[in-house]
Amino acid sequence: MHVALIVVHVIMCFAIIGMVLLQSGKGADIGSAFGGAGSQAVFGSMGTPTLLGKITTGIAILFTLTSFSLAVLGGERGGSVVRERAPVSAPAAPAPATSPTPPAAPAQK
Repeated sequence: MHVALIVVHVIMCFAIIGMVLLQSGKGADIGSAFGGAGSQAVFGSMGTPTLLGKITTGIAILFTLTSFSLAVLGGERGGSVVRERAPVSAPAAPAPATSPTPPAAPAQK
């Protein structure tokens, strides 16, 4: 199941790339990006959706569903990267308290 889902996901990935590359953009010429006369159409309404747009939407939905499914299935497979448990050591005993040495007395002449 997991391998089949990965295969479908990769196919959807290539399909969405191909469909997006087949479509022409709304602002197809580079001049509209720099304030050309056709720059109003770049952010305008989409109009009627084309067949390529509908297919791209369907592929994008399938791609999202396979991504979500792989994330859910991958969470079940997850585990720790640590192979062994760390040894449990006894708590360290406190160091014995040492009394500070008194300052040396000044030398008498």
